[in-house]
Amino acid sequence: MVISEKRRDLRRFYICRVIIIGAAANTSRVMLVVLIKSIITFFLVLLVVRLMGKRQLGEMQPFELVITLIIAEVACIPMNDPYIPFYAGIVPIVTLAFLQILLSTLARKSLWARRLMSGSSIIAIDKNGINYENLKKMNININDLIEAARSGGYMDFNQIAYAIFETNGNLCVIEKECDPTKPTPALFPLTLVVDGEWEDDNLALAEVSKPQVTATIKSSGVRGSLKEVLYMDVRQDGTAYIAPKHGKDVTAKLKVNGKNW
Repeated sequence: MVISEKRRDLRRFYICRVIIIGAAANTSRVMLVVLIKSIITFFLVLLVVRLMGKRQLGEMQPFELVITLIIAEVACIPMNDPYIPFYAGIVPIVTLAFLQILLSTLARKSLWARRLMSGSSIIAIDKNGINYENLKKMNININDLIEAARSGGYMDFNQIAYAIFETNGNLCVIEKECDPTKPTPALFPLTLVVDGEWEDDNLALAEVSKPQVTATIKSSGVRGSLKEVLYMDVRQDGTAYIAPKHGKDVTAKLKVNGKNW
């Protein structure tokens, strides 16, 4: 009886050992499969990106961005689940790469297709100033335009003759002509009104009152209420730049008491 129990215990021991060894071996196999899939997927995606053109590494058109994001998502599927067949990730990646090359070729040869997939460049600032209607077409607010201009090194809209948003989202700026024999002092424009709303902190910094600014806006010829003012700023010398939502941008003089900005 004792010998029989010892045999059963020994049998259980060997069974448990086999199960543990099998589980460890299966885990090692799974990890090896994930490792191999990750390496192959990396080089495959790298090859696809190279085939899609060097522009993929820089500024992309909308359809290129969409395809790149989908490729990145699809590439993770076979790596996250080792039981998913590897071709389930390879086939979509290769298909999307072929689609991108086909669309790029079509866009290169057809103006209609190029405009359909990438859109057209739109003028944000013209000879009349900030073009509010074009900003609405692009679904861009005045803050986006300010940030884009500053990123390009233009702190003052008075420096800009034309500004164009390209199809890849970049802002291309053409400066106004200036007389090199008359150097202008470096002045930083302080925003007072943005999209019909007061910038209270900047008003306090410039030490100007709202009635004072409102009077300057009306005297400059801008009609309507404050809501009709898309953008307004002022410099240390009192020069104010006013961009109405409808009409030509103007400059005016505003008496500022605070100049320490």
